[in-house]
Amino acid sequence: MSASNTTTITSIGAPNRRNTELALLVFAVVIPLFAYVNVGLAKNDSVPAGLLGYGVGLGVLAGGAHLLVRKYAPYADPLMLPIATLLNGLGLVLIWRLDQEPSLGAAMAPNQLMWSALGLVLFVLVLVFLKDHRILQRYTYISMVVALVLLIAPIFFPGVNGAKIWITLPGIGSLQPGEFAKIIITVFFAGYLMVKRDALALASRRFMGLYLPRGRDLGPILVVWAISLLILVFETDLGTSLLFFGLFVIMLYVATERTSWIVFGLLLSGGGAVLVSMTEPHVQVRVQNWLHPLALENGGVTETAQAMYAFGSGGIFGSGLGQGYSRLILGIAPKSDYILATVGEELGLAGLMAVLLLYGLLIERGIRTALAARDPFGKLLAIGLSGAFALQVFVVAGGVTGLIPLTGMTMPFLAQGGSSVIANWALVAILLRISDTARRPAPSPAPSPDVEATQVVRSQ
Repeated sequence: MSASNTTTITSIGAPNRRNTELALLVFAVVIPLFAYVNVGLAKNDSVPAGLLGYGVGLGVLAGGAHLLVRKYAPYADPLMLPIATLLNGLGLVLIWRLDQEPSLGAAMAPNQLMWSALGLVLFVLVLVFLKDHRILQRYTYISMVVALVLLIAPIFFPGVNGAKIWITLPGIGSLQPGEFAKIIITVFFAGYLMVKRDALALASRRFMGLYLPRGRDLGPILVVWAISLLILVFETDLGTSLLFFGLFVIMLYVATERTSWIVFGLLLSGGGAVLVSMTEPHVQVRVQNWLHPLALENGGVTETAQAMYAFGSGGIFGSGLGQGYSRLILGIAPKSDYILATVGEELGLAGLMAVLLLYGLLIERGIRTALAARDPFGKLLAIGLSGAFALQVFVVAGGVTGLIPLTGMTMPFLAQGGSSVIANWALVAILLRISDTARRPAPSPAPSPDVEATQVVRSQ
């Protein structure tokens, strides 16, 4: 009887979850299409000629991804794919809207659509070939080496906008290896902390209500702090340094449940940021722009001030898609660093909060996946990936809104950037794989021969 009940639950539970995903995907495709039409009517008083192609393309990509999730991860979370699709679709519309302003440079929407398709291809490959996320644990130290190589590689290439965060490959173009390194370094942290968490959780003394870690256990966090500081010094990449160090502190806290690690992490990150901001000219400029956004520069104001004006003019409900003045945000690329300013101006505070709510919901589903995971490695990996995503959203949104200095990172899925969209689709795929493993019903044990014989006798 128990075996038949288990079969019934298995056959009904998974399709219902996927049907919910399919219904949400319909909205995730339709909403960007309405936004696309809105921009066309605002800019040209006509429906865009590429509406059919854009709608079919986005629908085919989303539908294909859904079918493969239904086959290879039937018990996975039903919200992650629709949210990622909606953010990616809105990002394509916003980039196309900014392409209509000749002063903002060449058209980038076609390239972004190509990168989004490649990201979904990688998403599918991860789901198909990564049968179990625990396989990644075997490559803990290999992941560390690969991640460090990716983080160091941009040093040997010319800087862009004062930061060395790009590498140029023949036939491919520019890539930002830090986007891929955040996933690979999370695999290393998850594997390392799973083994060392008991030693790192030990405390040698209590000071001001905090359990202080032992001196020899401070080694890992000091090494990571030093590496992140070196990245910031040699590549002037404030965003990756904050992401790299903050990710380790989050995972360390989750693994050990020691608040003292958070305190040490904040002290080290704050001290390192102050030190570099006093010695590195590029970081000094960004800090000064943050502290004095209205300071004159060549007869104008800083990009931070222009973004503030954009947010202010948007008000509660915005000026409407295609009816803002994003062409006034010059300097640092408005299609990547400052694309949130366009959201705030044309969709208003309500639209900006809706976008941030989508990010928050995606992060919440990742944390929920970590709570549901049955193995320690899966828990740490899911919380690390969710934490990396959350940190990236925070440092970008914080930089654009003036909460912290601008870091130069791209808003996941929303902003222009091939490396970012590809890496974040891979991140979502890994979270879905962990979610599927966590929610998949455990197989019921086969009845023993004695039990089967008893059931046969009773039936006779």
